[in-house]
Amino acid sequence: MQQRVIISQDIEHDLAQAIAETEHDRVFVLTDDITQECCLPKVAVLFAKHNATIITIRHDDTNKTLATLADVWTALQRGGATRHSLLVNLGGGMVTDLGGFAAATFKRSINFINIPTTLLAMVDAAVGGKTGINFGGLKNEVGAFANARYVIVNTCFLDTLDTANLCSGYAEMLKHSLISNAQMWAEHVNFDILQPDLAELQRMVAASIAVKEHIVADDPHEHGIRKALNFGHTIGHALEEFSMQQPGGAVVSTAPTKQEAPKGGAVVSARLLPLARARTAPKNTLLHGYAVAFGLIGELYISARKAGFPTARLHQTARFIRENYGAVAFTCDDYPTLLNLMRHDKKNTSDTINFTLLHDIGDIRINQTATDEEIREALDFIREGY
Repeated sequence: MQQRVIISQDIEHDLAQAIAETEHDRVFVLTDDITQECCLPKVAVLFAKHNATIITIRHDDTNKTLATLADVWTALQRGGATRHSLLVNLGGGMVTDLGGFAAATFKRSINFINIPTTLLAMVDAAVGGKTGINFGGLKNEVGAFANARYVIVNTCFLDTLDTANLCSGYAEMLKHSLISNAQMWAEHVNFDILQPDLAELQRMVAASIAVKEHIVADDPHEHGIRKALNFGHTIGHALEEFSMQQPGGAVVSTAPTKQEAPKGGAVVSARLLPLARARTAPKNTLLHGYAVAFGLIGELYISARKAGFPTARLHQTARFIRENYGAVAFTCDDYPTLLNLMRHDKKNTSDTINFTLLHDIGDIRINQTATDEEIREALDFIREGY
């Protein structure tokens, strides 16, 4: 079943139509405790009309677990869900990943709709049919390919995000530009993400989603070109997993921030800002998009060393990330742990660490490898070389 992505201008109208066109005897809504307060009010009236059952889980990626998944199954079962019921996943990537997996497995699959409320979920997690949970200390270790009937993207939810969460999602957009074309890349490395024009950002979001949709349509189950979407993620996932293992989240980004309101968007209220900061990661843990941004630096370095990626574009991209994402704190003593995490990544075959590399922007090389020494050099470059 192919999913339909709607770039929405009217969230209530588009959601109402999507529900009407999707088989359902009951409607359930999965959200997290922060999104329930920040975003659910924007669509609460419509859900009330459908007598929807709200299922609320705890926010942040540390709760993307088998135990939380079982809680969702239990709530569906106690709520009388059948194979003809509908689950609407309202939230960031954790909610859409876990909710999609819950829908794919409950009663051997029920229909679901994704409404991403973070930039990261809009351009990445909610689109493309990958669902799953973390397991054994590894990201998305258990899951399934399952398409939502609809993915409804409306940037009205972005006015509840702070700068860090906008930057987190923007890293995936930057990745899409690197695997797409030079014009798109140039636009992205010259965009002011710290004080964004939200109207312009909505246009860029639609273009970014189109890049992923095109790749997923050609390779839905990641046997070939879909591996391009893993660019930056071999090193990025290792940094993110390492961060989650540290007491208090020892790996942190020291990103600069601006206090001004986004252009074209509402001021995020003082009440919502602390909630927004908590929506995707516990305090001091490396946000997924920040990990990907640093992973892009490392994998562009390997691309330059092994595949001929232009060094000028490597340094321009690294400079943009440095200016907007700050630095990440780890030492050379952490390299063995990071290498071990990379070896356990699900993209690998046997003990070989698999990379997607670039010869140039949009010129993709999948199924590439690097030696431990080359990866160590890339980690050096992330820490010291830009």
